[in-house]
Amino acid sequence: MLWGRAQGFNGMTLTNTKLAFIGSGVMGEAMIKALLARQLMQPSQIIASDPHVDRCEELRQRYGVKVTTDNAVAVKDADIVVLSVKPQVMAKVLPELNHVVERSALMVSIAAGVTMQTLVTGLDNPHVVRAMPNTPSQIGMGMTVWTAAPSVSEPQVAQARVLLGAFGDEMYAEDERFLDMATALNGTGPAYVFMFMEALIDAGVHMGLSRRDAERLVLQTMRGSVEYATQSKLHPAELRNQVTSPGGTSAEAIYELEKGGLRTVIADGVWAAYRRSRELGEANSKK
Repeated sequence: MLWGRAQGFNGMTLTNTKLAFIGSGVMGEAMIKALLARQLMQPSQIIASDPHVDRCEELRQRYGVKVTTDNAVAVKDADIVVLSVKPQVMAKVLPELNHVVERSALMVSIAAGVTMQTLVTGLDNPHVVRAMPNTPSQIGMGMTVWTAAPSVSEPQVAQARVLLGAFGDEMYAEDERFLDMATALNGTGPAYVFMFMEALIDAGVHMGLSRRDAERLVLQTMRGSVEYATQSKLHPAELRNQVTSPGGTSAEAIYELEKGGLRTVIADGVWAAYRRSRELGEANSKK
């Protein structure tokens, strides 16, 4: 099940550590930004690799980190390597790193659907952590579920926890299969939320509100509802009952949503994402 390891470690865990990013897109930059903002690492400890020279220069100027277009150069003497490339690129990247990266280095993958076995075999390195962050990680409000291979030491687990915690909240999974479930919930979850927000805004516009006013109403309502749920610690059903008066507007709206099969549609969508995550994992393992 889901549980934690190596509690009690802090930013000192990353002191004198060299960190390399293979792939420095949105999520890679989000982690770099968070690590520096929280003073968990210094720019001199980080090197970012990206195939585009312009992107490298952008990161160098913005964060003061070292940059390169050569993955082999990036991982040389690295203590931790973050694989933040797209899943379909991983089959090309792993052979490039196989005989270059230190076998004692901690490898952290945030690529969806790329299994632990694929990473361990492709890198010829047993010290692998696989993680599933989500979009809100870009503002330090993410939820990341992760797991570690058996050979990953407790100090390395602590380092992974600090790294992934920079994204926001993190949860350790003892069993890798939970990552496919996490992909369907927290990884894909923001898409469901954004779609629901979009539907509410469109409904407001349909009623006669300006789109700007509808967006403001929906965004603050969503933000406040999540914060209230977090602070109250009540079950969502209890919270819903609080705002559902007999014969009232909420009761009428919920009746229509239930009649339309909202819960079933959401569950079907989550299960579809879960199945697709497993399919991607199986496809990557065959490459």
